[in-house]
Amino acid sequence: MSPSPLRLFVDAQFMSPYAMSVFVALHEKALPHELIGVDLAAQENRQADYQRRSLTGRVPMLEHGSFSLSESSAIVEYLEDVFPPPNHAALYPQQPGDRARARQVQAWLRSDLLPLRDERPTTVIFQQPCDTPLSDSARIAVEHLFEAATALLQDYHLSLFSQWCIADTDLALMLNRLVANGDEVPDRLVQYVQHQWQRSSVLAWVGQSAAVASSLRI
Repeated sequence: MSPSPLRLFVDAQFMSPYAMSVFVALHEKALPHELIGVDLAAQENRQADYQRRSLTGRVPMLEHGSFSLSESSAIVEYLEDVFPPPNHAALYPQQPGDRARARQVQAWLRSDLLPLRDERPTTVIFQQPCDTPLSDSARIAVEHLFEAATALLQDYHLSLFSQWCIADTDLALMLNRLVANGDEVPDRLVQYVQHQWQRSSVLAWVGQSAAVASSLRI
C-alpha cells in the first residue's frame, strides 16, 4: 500500500517565514511532497475550497492524504508525530525540557516583536534591503530579541541545543531580518544566522524564492 501523498501550500512569492519553517521541516525529514504556490495578492487563499480545507485561510497548509492542516507550528509538530525519529530526522530535541523550550521559542517568535516584523519584513531577506531607520518601538523589540537570543545561545553558540532543531530556523530568520538588512547586530548573533543559513534545507527555500524573483524580472 503506497503512503498518503504530502502536499504543501505556500505563498507564491516564497517569502512567508511560516511557510519556510514547514518547508524546512519536510526537507529535514526527507519527505517527498508536492509544493503548491498560493497567490495571496489574488486572494487565492480566500477561495471557498481553500478556506474549507485550511480552516484559517492562511499559508502554509499541509495536506496528507485526506487530512489537511494549517498553522506552521501545528504542522511541524504533526510531521514530528507522524514521521518520528529514528526513521526520520528529529525536528525537536529529545529531552522534554528542551522540547518545551524550543516550542516556547517558536510561540514567542510568532506572537511578539510585531514592530520589528512590520519594519523589517522578509522582503529585506529575499528581495532587497530597506533603508528606513527603525522606530523607537522597533528598537525596543530588537533589544528584547537580542537579549533573549543571547541567553538562549549561551551554551552552544551556533545552535539552541546540542543539535539543530526547527526553532533554530525560526530564530535565525527573525534575526536575519536585521542581518540581511545591514542593521547593527552583535557578532555572535551574526555568526549564528550565517551558520543556520547554510543549512541545505534553508538554502533550498532561498533558491525557490530567488527563482520566483528572477522570473518576475524577466
